[in-house]
Amino acid sequence: MSKPLIVIPIGDPAGIGPEIVAKALAEPRVIEAADCIAVGDKKIMEQAIRITGVDLRIKTVKGPEEGEFEKGILNLINLDNVDMDQFAFGEVSGMCGRAAYEYIEESIRLANEGRADAVATTPINKEALREAGIPFIGHTEIFSALTETEDPLTMFETNGLRVFFLTRHVSLRDMLDMVTRERIKDYVKRCLEALKRLGVEEGTMAVAGLNPHCGEHGLFGDEEVREIIPAVLELQEEGYPVAGPIGADSVFHQAAQGRFNSVLSLYHDQGHIATKTLDFDRTIAITNGMPILRTSVDHGTAFDIAGTGKAGAVSMIEAILLAAKYSPRFKKA
Repeated sequence: MSKPLIVIPIGDPAGIGPEIVAKALAEPRVIEAADCIAVGDKKIMEQAIRITGVDLRIKTVKGPEEGEFEKGILNLINLDNVDMDQFAFGEVSGMCGRAAYEYIEESIRLANEGRADAVATTPINKEALREAGIPFIGHTEIFSALTETEDPLTMFETNGLRVFFLTRHVSLRDMLDMVTRERIKDYVKRCLEALKRLGVEEGTMAVAGLNPHCGEHGLFGDEEVREIIPAVLELQEEGYPVAGPIGADSVFHQAAQGRFNSVLSLYHDQGHIATKTLDFDRTIAITNGMPILRTSVDHGTAFDIAGTGKAGAVSMIEAILLAAKYSPRFKKA
């Protein structure tokens, strides 16, 4: 039986991405679960292999079809886009921002063409993207544009807890204006469809409360009364398996215990804090609602330890394993 083929852009070369890719691709569980192709710069990956001390040999390929998927081999599409005379670990660089974007671009192209089953991404730096003149703030926006997806869904998964986000990179002040009845209804429907695409069809989705104690009937804010409760009631009347709002101080715990199959977090930190406190290293981001599947580590470039070999690869390993787990179901949907 063939394994899922996962393509992995190596991230910002000045960060820890290349090192965690090298460590992950030497991991027996990854070798057993998936066939992997990295997209990056050969000089950078040779350096990462030396730094980490893993037992890998690079095989340069033009595409997945040329891959040699055996222990000890790192299959690499070499874009050769880093000038080592200008390269430095841990520094914001337009050259590295451009290189990271090109790795992602090539990975998405392979997945869009059906030559890879999923993309598992590594950290990039927003400032470096800006230095390079890349008109996107991060991975989600790049994937949205290059897959022609208007509003991708972000889902975190860790230890069975799944969390979707109604809003992401906006201020708390702006977020309040986005917590509307229609937006909640639209997101719940799309999230439930996304879960089905991943093979999760049983159970109920919970909507997190916004205010302390869900507002106490308007005493601590009226968003629950005006927007959230009406949205949930209308969804229930339409037959959707959804509950809430449920206080944010308990809903994530309840979902982690299996009472709910997922939670709709209303803003960025509400869900990030819950998942990362539960298990920081194993919190994996899944971008759904697109024609291709993308998983990702959910940590940064860690410029402070880049080049030292200290970076742990647990999150990268989990991102690849999750991509391998979901991609066969994703393709069948």
